[in-house]
Amino acid sequence: MSITKDAELIGMKKISEVVGITLKLMRAYAKIGMSTKDLDQYGGEILKSFGAKSAPYETYNFPGYTCISVNHEIAHGLPSSDKILAEGDLINVDVSAELNGFWADNGGSFIIGKDVYNHQPLVNASETILRKAINSIKGGVKIADLGYLIENEAKQRGFKVIKNLAGHGVGASLHEEPEDILNYRVKSNRNRFKKNTTVAIETFISTKSTYAVELMDGWTLVGNKGGYVTQHEHTILITENEPLVLTADNGFWV
Repeated sequence: MSITKDAELIGMKKISEVVGITLKLMRAYAKIGMSTKDLDQYGGEILKSFGAKSAPYETYNFPGYTCISVNHEIAHGLPSSDKILAEGDLINVDVSAELNGFWADNGGSFIIGKDVYNHQPLVNASETILRKAINSIKGGVKIADLGYLIENEAKQRGFKVIKNLAGHGVGASLHEEPEDILNYRVKSNRNRFKKNTTVAIETFISTKSTYAVELMDGWTLVGNKGGYVTQHEHTILITENEPLVLTADNGFWV
């Protein structure tokens, strides 16, 4: 979304605050023995308390208020009363919503209880790479160069990236141009980030897989070669200097 007046920036700040707070509270609420359905219902109630509408539910008729992916699931995990969180689970919660015509998106991966399966290095890598990626963005920067930075940082840490999932423009709708903010460099992509626009930047850092594939439920994405994937995401406003992280309230930004 191109921000052209103060009212638009205020609207984007408000919905970004809402999804950020919702994600932060859901992360704190998630506990061993809880179903992902219960966690999703909690998130849905928070969104409703702000007067916001779940973006995946409103846009795609997704069967949940938020996407909750566990362990080998990458994204778009379906909240379920049969999916019970256990010690050491790697969980990703993605919260996006609409309020007064403005849309924002954020997400984060974290570990339930003790890190008994040593997922923390993967989580740390994803958070650190997202921070470096966002700090490199300003008006005029090539989108392809950001992809190179993300993949190179992942490789340096012994990880891979998922190549068919991407960050995207956000603001007037959940997904808008640019839709090609990939985690690797496509040399033919000459598009550049534009000053005073809002975008959702996402990292998809992987232990084994390089592509996401859809399960038979028509929603859940897993890796083509197995392993684990972490995702972290912020909605930002691009400026001529450092970007403004609009979803900083989610607590993943350090």
